[in-house]
Amino acid sequence: MSIDPAVYARLREIADQLPQVPGIGKIEIADGEIVMMMSPVRKHELAVIRIARQLNAQLPTTHPGYIAHPGADLEDAGLGRLRNPDLMVFSEKVLESDQPALLPHEVLLVVEIVSKSNPENDYRNKVHDYAAMGIPLYVIVDPRTGTGIVHSEPGYQSREKFSFGDSIAVGPWTLDTSGLLTYA
Repeated sequence: MSIDPAVYARLREIADQLPQVPGIGKIEIADGEIVMMMSPVRKHELAVIRIARQLNAQLPTTHPGYIAHPGADLEDAGLGRLRNPDLMVFSEKVLESDQPALLPHEVLLVVEIVSKSNPENDYRNKVHDYAAMGIPLYVIVDPRTGTGIVHSEPGYQSREKFSFGDSIAVGPWTLDTSGLLTYA
């Protein structure tokens, strides 16, 4: 579902002007609403670091000049979406731009670590949004259950489930999930 471009532009303007609030880690726009998300817990951040480290070790071989980086915004104004994935793979060169967010065609992979408080967002809403944006690969890591899913192919027609401890293929990369921890 996309929203009127003028409405999205106004929401984006408001989101950019919101003050930093303690405990609020991210601001996203979805379904015509500004969504303020809580700061992630330590094990969430550790998963991001461990996955990024593995990807960054492989990227010089598979995609020279690309990085696995947390914290950047991803925007599709046409869909009326502003997301802040936990981790994305993209060309380091795009960070030289003055654009406030990455564009979907610049991103090869998005990784989301499922939060304790809002798991359906990663499993339902973001699967829909990232597929609609044309992001080639989307990995969901769920520390609540010690499992995950690799979404690939157009529209995420392929879904490969995994358990922590598995070595998984994510496009041209291999991730060892044995270092990921559950929240319990």
